[in-house]
Amino acid sequence: MSEVLHLIIKKAYAASLIEHLRKEEAIEIVEEPVTEIPEWQKDAVRKTLLQAQQNPGSLQAWNVVRQKYKTA
Repeated sequence: MSEVLHLIIKKAYAASLIEHLRKEEAIEIVEEPVTEIPEWQKDAVRKTLLQAQQNPGSLQAWNVVRQKYKTA
């Protein structure tokens, strides 16, 4: 049986239990890489949000956007 779970460890004893299970090879710790969002991309989102706040009438309904980019 192999299953991947994401955990939030809230107590010290739980962390020690996880460590014990790892040492007993009952579990394997799989670390996911941390992906940094580039500053230019954050700036682009901030700019878009500001434009939407200043001019909400310029926004398109989701069904319009979806239809526009829908592939046949």
